[in-house]
Amino acid sequence: MNTLTLLPFIVLIAAMFLMTRSAKKKQQQAVTMRNQMQPGSGVRTIGGMYATVKEVNDDTVLLDAGPGVELLFAKNAIGAVLTDDEYNRIVHGIEHHLKADGAVVPDDVSSLTETDEPAADASADKPVDLGKKDTADDADETTGAQADAAEPKKTDGESDAK
Repeated sequence: MNTLTLLPFIVLIAAMFLMTRSAKKKQQQAVTMRNQMQPGSGVRTIGGMYATVKEVNDDTVLLDAGPGVELLFAKNAIGAVLTDDEYNRIVHGIEHHLKADGAVVPDDVSSLTETDEPAADASADKPVDLGKKDTADDADETTGAQADAAEPKKTDGESDAK
């Protein structure tokens, strides 16, 4: 047989070997990670639940998910063992490594204003003048002849001349 005809089979077998080898490596890392679990460490299950390890057995793990909530999981259901800082950051929102001298980006726009005074309630203020006056408002502000003498009346294009 010609070696050229065997080349595709050799490449295929080599690719399968490399894929199974990397899968075995990942599986071995997961087993060592699960064996490193100790009571008190924070974990994430494959379903996405965060809990604290209470007790570790051969094939099962007892998790404390909250006050008075204890759950029994298979060891294979543990997706990740988290560090204390990572667990506290995700579950409790506690950041340990914030720099005090670093620039802090504000969460909202109100902290970008220069004044420390709270914004005044817009409904308590008088209405904002947008520069457009109604003809009824003109009559209320000035009276009779003073209005005719002071300002010419605005019309919408019609003239009184006939």
